[in-house]
Amino acid sequence: MSDQEPIPVPRVPRLAPRRQRAIPRTPLALAVMNLLHERSMHPYEMKVLMLQRGHERAVRLKEASLYDTVERLAAIGFIAPIEISRAGRRPERTVYGITQSGRDDLLVWLQKLISEPSPEYPNFAAALMFILALGKDGAITALTLRSAMLEADISRTDAFQRALRDSGAYVEMLPPGMTEFPRILGIEEEYAQAMRRAELAWGRQTITELLDGTLVWPDLGEPAEIDQ
Repeated sequence: MSDQEPIPVPRVPRLAPRRQRAIPRTPLALAVMNLLHERSMHPYEMKVLMLQRGHERAVRLKEASLYDTVERLAAIGFIAPIEISRAGRRPERTVYGITQSGRDDLLVWLQKLISEPSPEYPNFAAALMFILALGKDGAITALTLRSAMLEADISRTDAFQRALRDSGAYVEMLPPGMTEFPRILGIEEEYAQAMRRAELAWGRQTITELLDGTLVWPDLGEPAEIDQ
């Protein structure tokens, strides 16, 4: 056996695994990927098209959030820059396209969103859980105000859609190759109107039942007060 001292092996620091960027599962990411599913474009063009098509009704559209979403989708490989253009003295604009992995993920994600009901937590439903705190008269007043606002929203949306169809202004917001506005492209607003009308009908019925006593309001007595 050798009397030589063993050569110490230097310790190699263990590197933490690289953290992958989370896939943005937001309505804005869905809108960006769908626009690029139609054709390649730069973020400013995406914003213009979203506004023209009324996406702000379902998507919180802020310029900073849009550019951040584009960067995050590019970082995970769902979209990729394909061209940098400049017109005159304007700043450079990067044109993005959707990758095959992005297209595959988009279709799976969209299928899941449409086919699988998911729990939602609207503020109105949460408030209804505690409506007793308003008292019967207060509840009737609040529901009456809400019904009036819903009725105004329904009328305003119907008028806007009629004006849009009559003016022909919708043509500039259509995907390439389309000259007529197909009903399916406005299906989300049709759904929203149906939900507004259903809620309005429910609200009116509830008010009627509160007024005629069909919907019994329990007597909880006076709320307890805390001495200060």
